[in-house]
Amino acid sequence: MEMTKTTSGEMQREPAEVRFAAELAALAQNDTAARPLGWNLSPKAVRTFICGSVTSPATGKKSKRGEPDEPLKIARKFHGDDALVERAIVTLMSNRGLLLVGEPGTAKSMLSELLAAAISGTSALTIQGTAGTTEDQIKYSWNYALLLAEGPTPKALVPAPLHRGLSDGQMVRFEEITRCPPEIQDAMISVLSDKLLHVPELQGEGTVVFAKPGFNVIATANTRDRGVHEMSAALKRRFNFETVPPIADKKFELELVIEQASEMLTRAGVATVLEPQVLDVLITTFVDLRKGRTEEGAVVERPQTVMSTAEAVSVAFAAGLDASHFGDGRLRGEHLARQLVGTVLKDSEEDAHKVRQYFDVVVQNRAKRSEHWKSFFEARGVLGK
Repeated sequence: MEMTKTTSGEMQREPAEVRFAAELAALAQNDTAARPLGWNLSPKAVRTFICGSVTSPATGKKSKRGEPDEPLKIARKFHGDDALVERAIVTLMSNRGLLLVGEPGTAKSMLSELLAAAISGTSALTIQGTAGTTEDQIKYSWNYALLLAEGPTPKALVPAPLHRGLSDGQMVRFEEITRCPPEIQDAMISVLSDKLLHVPELQGEGTVVFAKPGFNVIATANTRDRGVHEMSAALKRRFNFETVPPIADKKFELELVIEQASEMLTRAGVATVLEPQVLDVLITTFVDLRKGRTEEGAVVERPQTVMSTAEAVSVAFAAGLDASHFGDGRLRGEHLARQLVGTVLKDSEEDAHKVRQYFDVVVQNRAKRSEHWKSFFEARGVLGK
């Protein structure tokens, strides 16, 4: 089955292989290192694609004068431990799958997408794990009109991501694998062990699908889902586990949120400028509530909801949209407070109480010495009573 080709302008969210197509092409053209069978890039080039380059590979194109174009800079895309990325790449060359574990919002899915895009050229072979995920959504299903007319034939078979990954020698992503019931998870055991998939309904050709070089599985799991559907010991043995930690440096987190939210606003055609002094209010709030302790050393109650960097980016982006469309285009603390509601409060009255208390004590005190904190505090009415 061929992938539908869509131009970037037709996508609300571009997959990594489309968004960074120029970088992937430049890396492939200048990649002289050995590549594992079935891989589009060498392990070193995959690392460069994800972690960025110190020196930039040339684009390989020439100007009208016959001179090489300016080198293409490879930007860092995953802001985490480079050694973790290297271990992940090594795992995907081995006979084991890769399981990325961590708190929600720590960029596990993004790292999974980047790895698949760099290695296989596509990140689209994705299984979304849920309580309702079925085995045919993982392996294969049938075109029932053809099945009734012709019986079980290769033509009537509809390949799911795992079947396609094995057949084409590509990376398969399994998001939130621990959300699936144990019997669905265990459907992966024989595939990861033997690198093949049985299709017992077929006779002759296609009865067994053998993995082509390049196939492997990149799974993710949230630590907050631990215990929902615990993985069996047999399945655990077939994965190498890598824990993706949250960002610990507040200054770096602020820079990252500004960079990513600004890029999202640009793509949305919004000219709102995200001033560091204003967004520092947001990041400080997230860090305080995440740790349960303020910068001044006061203890605050931690909400149950996830206070991740990804959530901070979403709040900053939404606040920028709010400032542009319902304000004068200048981002203020009030816009942050309004957009914080949907992120932090969710449907938990207990969390709402904790955040209101944080505003009444911590934010109110800081409002006395900063206009941005003052604007943030004056919008506390959106939190309810």
